[in-house]
Amino acid sequence: MRKLYVLLLGLMLAWQATPAHAADNGSWSVYPVASKVAARPSFYLSADPGQTLTDKVAVQNRTGRPLTFRLYAADAYNTPRDGGFAVRTLKERMRGVGAWAKPAKSRITVPAHRTVTVPFTLHVPEGAEPGDHPGALVALDERIDPGSGRFALGVQRAVGARVYLRVGGPTLPALSVGQLHISHHQPLVPGLGDSTATISYTLRNTGNVTLHPKVELKARGLFGRTLLDRELTGAPSELLPGQRVRLTETWRGAPQLDRGEVTLTVSAPGTQQSAGAAFLALPWLVVTLVFVAGAATGVLLVRARRGRVRRSARGRPSPRVRPTPSRPRSSPSARR
Repeated sequence: MRKLYVLLLGLMLAWQATPAHAADNGSWSVYPVASKVAARPSFYLSADPGQTLTDKVAVQNRTGRPLTFRLYAADAYNTPRDGGFAVRTLKERMRGVGAWAKPAKSRITVPAHRTVTVPFTLHVPEGAEPGDHPGALVALDERIDPGSGRFALGVQRAVGARVYLRVGGPTLPALSVGQLHISHHQPLVPGLGDSTATISYTLRNTGNVTLHPKVELKARGLFGRTLLDRELTGAPSELLPGQRVRLTETWRGAPQLDRGEVTLTVSAPGTQQSAGAAFLALPWLVVTLVFVAGAATGVLLVRARRGRVRRSARGRPSPRVRPTPSRPRSSPSARR
């Protein structure tokens, strides 16, 4: 029987300041070659449309056997679930750094405990949009580690060095926040358990530069009472241009009986946006029981009233019917 393989790509993106602390998967790491001044945590590049840059990337093998890699450039994006920094795969279409950067070698073999340096060029086309174009240089192990069992998970590992490219021209920091939704989770009996609320919202970078958003959440109840006022920690540290993420936040200790509004404010250098949504917290079990009790009481009252009407109708005497007077009949002799 053939096994069904599911391919998982494990990608580590180097960001630490030195190769000794570069992110890796325990077997190899990828990082920018140190400049004459100092080591670089990532590639920080700037160019004008039509300009070509050259640089070098290092791939270090930390194992005791030779390793062969596919070396390629890729565009970066934010994962929709948590806003993490991720890159496109080889089969996906590239529009920025992934299409503009070309390593001198597409495949390299790194001996055991050695490091190979590979030059690359990055050509920015004439019509490139100004602003930030993030990406990475990735060393991909094309081997697939098979799993066991009928449904096996095949894992393909990769490590990448981040590339932060800024194309010259006007820059515009801008963002939007929307689709704010609140859902309550309350105990069946008020007071017997904790009440929580899930606040979900969408962040989108509508500008052309990378943003580092700060998100503040406020909740006001009846009469303007402050129920919640805090800074959220789940926002992505880097919101890339054109990217959108859907995030959730748990509000523990949410009110069980209240009415108010939640306001979400997102800010970054040069831009700020807010969104609000009303909420109504009710103990629905109690409300349902009160409604059922009220409906039952109404039915009983209507039935009791109808019974009183029927009894009063039976006890009231019927009016006397007056007889109709009869005309006297004339005899035949009288008509003659």
